[in-house]
Amino acid sequence: MTPSAHWPVADQLTTPRLALEPLRTEHAPEAFPVFDDARLHTWTGGEPSSLEELQVRYARQAAGRSPDGSQGWLNWMLRRSADGLLVGTVQATLYRTEDGGLEASLAWVIGVEHQGKGYAREGAVAMAAWLRAREVSALAACIHPEHAASAGVARALGLTASDALVDGETRWSTSGR
Repeated sequence: MTPSAHWPVADQLTTPRLALEPLRTEHAPEAFPVFDDARLHTWTGGEPSSLEELQVRYARQAAGRSPDGSQGWLNWMLRRSADGLLVGTVQATLYRTEDGGLEASLAWVIGVEHQGKGYAREGAVAMAAWLRAREVSALAACIHPEHAASAGVARALGLTASDALVDGETRWSTSGR
């Protein structure tokens, strides 16, 4: 894979309740209080990022690809349409298959105060539909075995749990591998 490889670029998307905005560095100050909660790391480990760390990460991710060009990065901020409040994020890391096709590893995070309202599912379903329209052939996500809410999102995307564990998380995919 050459660094000049072309990757899809995130578009603005909408759902009945959400606007999915392509990630920009400028989202960091607004996103910081939403994600500055240790409870968001219950299933994934780690700890909340500082505002400065979030700004650096968003600047890197907004580039749309890894520095070596081997991965495409698509990130959307989820904003409630009714009041414009930022509630979470969805993301896809794209990989090229040996035959030149595309596969995506998916993730989603919803601020604790906004969980349980279907935002992760709604945003992830919109993202998956967008990816499929761009001929992404396989979708996958790694989810902690006890994280029932994320497993529900994975099922809504048509993913199936496999026996494979990646860093203690179950690999879900459209292929079941």
